[in-house]
Amino acid sequence: MIEAIRVEVAPYRRPLDSAFGRDLVEAIRRALHQFAELVEHPDSPQDHHLRHFRELGRVEYRSGRTTDGIQAAFRVGARVGSRRYAEVLQAAALPAELVLPLHEAVLIHINALSNEAVAGFRAERLRSEGELKRARRTLAERLLEPPAPGAAHAPGVDRQSLEPLAERAGWPLPRTLACLLVRSGGGRLAVPGADAELLTVQRGNDLVLIVPLPGPGAGVEARAGSGGPLDRIRAALRGRTAALGPAVVPDDAWLSLQCARAALDRRAGAGAGVPGGDLVLAEEELAELHLLRAAPVGRLLAARVLAPLAELPRGRADRLAETLEALLTSWGRTAPEVARVLGIHPQTARRRLHRLDALLGDRLADPAFRFEALLALRTRSLLGEPRP
Repeated sequence: MIEAIRVEVAPYRRPLDSAFGRDLVEAIRRALHQFAELVEHPDSPQDHHLRHFRELGRVEYRSGRTTDGIQAAFRVGARVGSRRYAEVLQAAALPAELVLPLHEAVLIHINALSNEAVAGFRAERLRSEGELKRARRTLAERLLEPPAPGAAHAPGVDRQSLEPLAERAGWPLPRTLACLLVRSGGGRLAVPGADAELLTVQRGNDLVLIVPLPGPGAGVEARAGSGGPLDRIRAALRGRTAALGPAVVPDDAWLSLQCARAALDRRAGAGAGVPGGDLVLAEEELAELHLLRAAPVGRLLAARVLAPLAELPRGRADRLAETLEALLTSWGRTAPEVARVLGIHPQTARRRLHRLDALLGDRLADPAFRFEALLALRTRSLLGEPRP
C-alpha cells in the first residue's frame, strides 16, 4: 500500500523518514489493524481510530494540500488491499464466494475512513477561515479606532502595533488606504475580489470598506481605472449612497472614515442625494468639511469678527458682508475688481468699501482678521445661514 500510494499519488512522493512519511505509514498501519478488529468485533468502539483519521485530514489542510490527494490515497490503498486479501483467501483455500463480501467490506471501511479525513479537513478549513475573518474584523476595528480623548492631533494607532494584526489577517498593510462608507441599503456589497483585497466592517446600519489606495498627488480619479478597486466598487454600488474618504496612512484610517461620513452628512443635511451608483469623493471638498465639522466654533467666530455689521439694517448688512467676502478673495483688493465679482458698478463698490473702512478700520489690513473673517463668512455660507 505504501509503495503504491507513493508511486500513484504525486503529492505523497515524500521520504518515509520525514514527518509526512511517518504519518503515511501510521495511517496505513492503523487502517489495517482497524479492519482486522472490525472483522473480529464488528460492534467494538472505534472512536479512537476515527479521531486519528479526522486529525489526519486536519494535518492535510494545515500542510496546504487538498482533499483530492488523501481521497486518491485511500482509493489506491483499497485497491491494493482488496487484491491482497483475495490472494490470502486463495492461498488459504477458503471459499471463493468470500471474495465479494470481503471486497465490499474493504470499500465500506475505506470510504468511512476517507469521509472522516475529509470531515477533519473541512473542519480545520472552517476553523482557519473563521479565525481569518475574526482577525480581519479585529484589524479593521483597530484601524478605525480614533485617537484617545485629549490626543486629537495624534494618530489613532501606530503601524508597528498593526503589523502583527495584519499578518494574522493575511492582509499586508498598504502604504496608504481610504475608507468607503456605504449608507444602509439592504444586502451586502458584492465587490469582485473584495474578500482578499478589502477589509469590511459594519458600523450600525453603515458598511465600511477599507480600500488600499495610492496616496494624494495623482488625485482619486487618476488612481481609478484598469479594473482597480474603485472601478469595481462603483460597479457594485448600483445606486446606493456612498462616499470615499481621502487616502491616508494606515494610522489615520479613522480620519478617512470621518471625512467620508461628513461628506454624506453634508448632503443629507442639504437634502441632496448621490447620483445613482457614483461616489462622493471627500478628498475634493476637504476645506468645506473642515469648516462644517467646526461649525459651532465658526458661529462664535462670526459673531465676534462680524459684530460691526450686526448693528446695521438687514439688507445693508447683507450687501456689506457680500462685499467683504469679495474683497477678501480678490487678488488686488480694488474697487473695480470687487465690482466685477459682484456684478455691480465700480462706484457702488467704492461706496461699500468706504463703509467697510468706516466700520472695521485698521482691522482690514490685519492678516489675522482677514483670515478669521473669511472663515466666518465661508462657514455661514456652507451652513446656509443668513448673513449678519
